Amino acid sequence: MSDIVLSAHEVRKTYLSGDRRIEVLRGVNLDVHRGESVSIRGESGSGKSTLLHLLAGLDAPDSGTVSWAGAGAGEERRAEFLGMVFQSFYLIPELDALQNVLIAARMRRVPGAAERKRARDLLARVGLAERSSHLPMQLSGGERQRVAVARALMNSPKLILADEPTGNLDEHTGDSMVGILLELCRETGTALVLVTHNVAHAAKTQRQTFLHNGLLE
Repeated sequence: MSDIVLSAHEVRKTYLSGDRRIEVLRGVNLDVHRGESVSIRGESGSGKSTLLHLLAGLDAPDSGTVSWAGAGAGEERRAEFLGMVFQSFYLIPELDALQNVLIAARMRRVPGAAERKRARDLLARVGLAERSSHLPMQLSGGERQRVAVARALMNSPKLILADEPTGNLDEHTGDSMVGILLELCRETGTALVLVTHNVAHAAKTQRQTFLHNGLLE
């Protein structure tokens, strides 16, 4: 049985700018294996975020295929298979840290005692045990991103896609955040695709790739 959890084959994406066609992705191929960490670097505007959105199923390629092994069909099944961490956190401001983590569980069912315990355990694991009742506005940028990481892991996904997760953090906090994310993925056997402009962060992953001229190198 294959241990590939994510496979992209000949993925292409073109955008129109006025009467000009911009070929952002020109046939990207990528296989990610169970428990593997992969980084994607590239110059600004190279299409890194576009590629990640395609890998997450948030957008469709013009041609080519993206498949998630064992994810099944439907949004609920994908929510169980896939977790996402974004640069802008995307926490709900009216909900405290614990409730934000539990949002992921609501994709599957109404959270019960077991889900609440897991959410608390994840917050403790990212160092926020004492901050679970705090609203996002009461948390620092690094703390908000830790909540986002806990949320991404809430459903025990096979794969996490992280889009510039340190982009809004200072260097020290960003280094700590990447370390926490990689450590948690190793502990849980979760595959990670990390889109980053940071060479040092990319070097911490098991495999490094570079998006250039619409292709992964």
